[in-house]
Formats: sequence, structure tokens, C-alpha cells
Amino acid sequence: MRTYIIDGSSFSDIEGFYSEVDRIMTKELGFKTGHNLNAFRDILYGGLGAHAPEEPFVIKWIHYDKSRQDLGDSVMLAVLDTIADHDNSGYDCKLEIYR
Repeated sequence: MRTYIIDGSSFSDIEGFYSEVDRIMTKELGFKTGHNLNAFRDILYGGLGAHAPEEPFVIKWIHYDKSRQDLGDSVMLAVLDTIADHDNSGYDCKLEIYR
């Protein structure tokens, strides 16, 4: 199964988080992705060069506690809710957290 590693030590704000996601979850795009939750949801869905739509994948979030401290609880809850796909957007993602 395809695995992506989000490294909390690689960013310290939400803009850095979105740049990290672009770096690891998109490939050879001819455009910049939006840096917001809707664009993040599109990236999770797939078809942006790194994985196919509806292809199952794993996100391993290392240095998670640093991300939580840097981004704050409300931002982290929004990001985690998006990853969890509570609105059934059609992606199959498993999240593993490493503190």
C-alpha cells in the first residue's frame, strides 16, 4: 500500500503543512494546488500524480505532537476530520500517528 510520511519537523505553520502535502502527495503538476482544506481533500482523493483516485493509502504523521503545538487544536481537528473523510469524499486513507 502506498505510504506518505508527513514530518511535523518539516513545517511550523499551516502554509508549511500544505507545502509539505504538495511535496509528498502530488507529482509533476503544471499548476499549484490551493492551500486550504478543500484542496487538501482533492489531493487526498487522488489523481494529482502521486496516487490514483480511490487508491488506498496510508499517511504516517511523524512528530505529530510538534504539529499539534505549532498548528493548534482547531486547525489540527479540521485537518484530522478531513483525513478521516467524514463527508465520504471517496478516498481510502489510514492515518498512523507517531508522537
